[in-house]
Amino acid sequence: MASQFVPTQYLLQSVKTGNEFIDKGWTLDAPGETEPSLIRAVYEEVQLNLKDESFGLFKFSDWLPVNHMLQGSAAPVTYKSEGLARRLGLNNLYITFSGYWPEKGAFMPTCSFKETEAYSVGGRLTSDCKGVLVVASAGNTARAFARVCSDNDIKLLLCVPEDNLSAMWFDKPIKDNVKLVSTRSGSDYFDAIHLSNMICGLPGFFAEGGAKNVARRDGMGTTMLSAVTFIGRIPDHYFQAVGSGTGAIAAWEANQRLIVDGRFGTSVMKLRVSQNAPFTPIYDAWKADSREMLEFDSDEARKQVEEMDAKVLSNRKPPYPVLGGLYDALKDTSGEVLVATNEEGRKAAELFQQLEGCDIHPAAAIATASLINEVEKGTVPQDDIVILNITGGGEELFKSEKEVDFLKPDHVFDITPDIEDVKMVLSKLF
Repeated sequence: MASQFVPTQYLLQSVKTGNEFIDKGWTLDAPGETEPSLIRAVYEEVQLNLKDESFGLFKFSDWLPVNHMLQGSAAPVTYKSEGLARRLGLNNLYITFSGYWPEKGAFMPTCSFKETEAYSVGGRLTSDCKGVLVVASAGNTARAFARVCSDNDIKLLLCVPEDNLSAMWFDKPIKDNVKLVSTRSGSDYFDAIHLSNMICGLPGFFAEGGAKNVARRDGMGTTMLSAVTFIGRIPDHYFQAVGSGTGAIAAWEANQRLIVDGRFGTSVMKLRVSQNAPFTPIYDAWKADSREMLEFDSDEARKQVEEMDAKVLSNRKPPYPVLGGLYDALKDTSGEVLVATNEEGRKAAELFQQLEGCDIHPAAAIATASLINEVEKGTVPQDDIVILNITGGGEELFKSEKEVDFLKPDHVFDITPDIEDVKMVLSKLF
């Protein structure tokens, strides 16, 4: 199977200037440009040609910036809803599911769409990318990267808040090429990012790049590709919960490519992204019609993050203001930012399991709750084509079938660690 894979041909392009340039292996920014701007992949294949199902996620490789194919991947699955659609009175509700649900053909062993990022990022790596890949995460991303890098012998260092370590479960041992460090209890995702940035300033380590990494965004964009190739046209509405908004940016970029493809219509899909109250920095900035994120107190933010169910949505510095980021995506699609509470999310999760038949993660429940709320408000016409992106699910089902163990951190740092302490600890890990 791997021998049939052909590296994808693409260039990179600055969103700000439109300048195109060659990917030198791990390019995260446009060369010679100073104003913050995302870069995008421009693929040689203008039309998407799906590969065989045996390729897993890499069946979408025409629109993935990958040099080789990793083993063990699974693609998101899209199906037409019956139970939830009937309850909401929607005639064209489609669910794109990333997780573990064998009945629907979904086989992601970390039960999260973060696998789409990890496989795409790993597939972008070349022999020129020396050193240890560094990833900061609030939980699901770390679990996905740990599994993918362990299985494919990629050196990886994960930075995860200590309070989120319950997300670090696996059904088989993680190899020694993957190391995990934490920031102590009371810290949040922002603190883990700060630690990872310190580490990436040291020799021998390089940043995965987050939203700046075209492989990460286009990996997540496969949820949109799954939906559109199943439905046969670009949908009218797209519901997803967001912490950074990178998945929504990816869906917007995929929408633009699908319009150019020419076979799926010319619709600009309305992004309807949601946050988990009380921590709603993207919602607050959007409602203020501000491209810049609003100021907030760090201690208050940590307190709010502790209260929210969907802690994976707790990004304090999302790629919202950057050119080509979430603000631009929302403006271009006449999109909106919604809010759902913990209670609304829990009720939505129960309803999804009752009507569709599978458990879903808290973040996916927030997206489902927002869809329910908008239908009740009458903002979703019953005949419109709607995508609900279930970004994680099947964990209860998976754990009922498998025995899982938890990966323990190799070291727990203070919230604001000393750089010399960081150097000493890492010298012993790698």
